[in-house]
Amino acid sequence: MLRSLRLPLLASLLAFGALTSCNKDEADGIKLIAHDESVYMRNMHEGMAMMEAMPKTGDPDNDYSSMMIMHHQIAIKNSQEELKSGKSAEMKAMAQSIITKQQAEIAQFNAFLTSHPAHAPAVPAFNALQMMNMMQMMKAVDLRPLTGDPDFDFAQLMIDHHQAAVENSDALLKYGRENTTKALAEQIIADQKMEIKMLQDFLLANKKY
Repeated sequence: MLRSLRLPLLASLLAFGALTSCNKDEADGIKLIAHDESVYMRNMHEGMAMMEAMPKTGDPDNDYSSMMIMHHQIAIKNSQEELKSGKSAEMKAMAQSIITKQQAEIAQFNAFLTSHPAHAPAVPAFNALQMMNMMQMMKAVDLRPLTGDPDFDFAQLMIDHHQAAVENSDALLKYGRENTTKALAEQIIADQKMEIKMLQDFLLANKKY
């Protein structure tokens, strides 16, 4: 008789535990938004379409410069959005720093392109690696669970964006022929690796799960 009473009681307790667990998950779990709702993602896809359509010269230094201008423009647009929509002083300071640095680098890339006509021999291996890096970036951002929190989503997506810049700059150091672009690539690698770490630290301190 006692055993028959214990079984329903046990079942009731398990059911209650499952119910409270579900309620906790609903209250504390990560809340997601569709990627189409994110202005950051719309900027990423728009910029990627421009990079895919970019005419290639076959000169690694020129093609690196042209693509990095477009790549920087995505970062600047997303940073401007963070300044407008974000709440975190830390992320807004990061966004302003990105705008300042990358606008200056765009000016340097434009100056290089003005003074350096593309020349042979073409290096198709660089173009293939460059586009592979950009495609990998888009796969990475498309896999990000976006939360609708502008600071958190800005940090997530900027990590992947910066990583592509680092890999693209590594490719330039391998295939490039000009000291001007190599110096820019080295500076971008140093700056953006440091910023990736800062963005990762922010996400760890503010994670939603």
